[in-house]
Amino acid sequence: MTATCERPGPAPATDRPWWTTALLGAGVIALCYGVARYAYGLFVPRFTETFGLTPAAVGVLGGLSTAGYVLGLLAAPALSARSARGATIAAAVSATVGLLLMALAPGVVVFGAAIVVAGAGAGIATPGVAQLVVETVGGLARTRAQAWANTGTGAGLALTAFTPLLPGDWRAVWLGFGLVAVVVTAAAAWLLPRGVPEAAPTQRGRGRVLPLLAVAGLLGLVSAPYWTFSTARLDELGAGPVVGTVAWCAIGVVGVLGGAVGRAAQRYGLRTVGLVVWTLFAAGIALLALPEPGLTGAVVSAGLFGAGYIGLTGLCILWAAHILPGAPARAVTWACLALGVGQTVGAPLAGGLAGRIGTAGTFAVAAALGLLAWAQLHPRLAPPDADRARTTASPGADAPHRGTGVSDGPGRGRA
Repeated sequence: MTATCERPGPAPATDRPWWTTALLGAGVIALCYGVARYAYGLFVPRFTETFGLTPAAVGVLGGLSTAGYVLGLLAAPALSARSARGATIAAAVSATVGLLLMALAPGVVVFGAAIVVAGAGAGIATPGVAQLVVETVGGLARTRAQAWANTGTGAGLALTAFTPLLPGDWRAVWLGFGLVAVVVTAAAAWLLPRGVPEAAPTQRGRGRVLPLLAVAGLLGLVSAPYWTFSTARLDELGAGPVVGTVAWCAIGVVGVLGGAVGRAAQRYGLRTVGLVVWTLFAAGIALLALPEPGLTGAVVSAGLFGAGYIGLTGLCILWAAHILPGAPARAVTWACLALGVGQTVGAPLAGGLAGRIGTAGTFAVAAALGLLAWAQLHPRLAPPDADRARTTASPGADAPHRGTGVSDGPGRGRA
């Protein structure tokens, strides 16, 4: 760990308020994740009817989305290094093309290819937006911008939650998604600020990469049962499709509150905030392990899960920004890959466990695994907490900053 970030560096390449980058980044994230990547699962029954899919084929198509996501992640560091703004726009374009191709697909082959294209947009989006924030936002505002941009996933989930209840052909809904995607892409291309890449940052990163990968992988492992079986668990409890839709919406709506982790991390540190969020996240999962959680329990569970998931992915992004301050896209890519591996492993493990002990028992095991995050109390497994911002003595988010806070990144102040 070094103290180089105490020296003021060049100002970011834009005078716009930090929230404009965060808002536009959140819009792209909402499109790429909430719509292009996750809305597929909401419409599986309709896709099955249209294309005559077997359960195995549904699984293959879901795997194609993950494959596209990984391809996007692999391309993201190079794209972001060339132009973070261009990478962010490319992510939106990929999601838009994928959604429109899905809506117009004459058969399952084209439909599958479109899923890959749509999934690639999500893989490019997170590293691209993270790099763009570093290049265009400085001072204490950077941490908040990173965290709030990440909440786009929750917003996208909330906006798509009720669409399966709409009458008519799913293609009309998907065309609607595509038209919204065109608007989001055009807004990003028109309004996103241009950053200046840092060719050779002199500041060394803080913290180790392996603990970050372990935490990201654990998040994927623990969250996979909820993404896969929460709806099935509600069905077991006798809840109708409307309750399931409300719960899915709660994941997104309450998930937006996960953006508050940025400000909290500035004040209390990544580890302290992370452990609190991990505990609430595990509690949300554990609620579905209860014999009769009821409607209130189901909605509270979904809200805690959504806020926890968005908050923890945001903290992983902030942790990654410590490891490679000048080029966070690379570290964010590693974290996203670890998260994806955890989810890929966790889903079939949860399926096998559910077959043996039921979905309630599976959620109990997942919640217990989530508490393994408390291993971060060991110094070698902890995020870089020692440099958390001393906000009582720090200037406001839009004032020049000279401290050593979480948000300093590559040591640039704000002009």
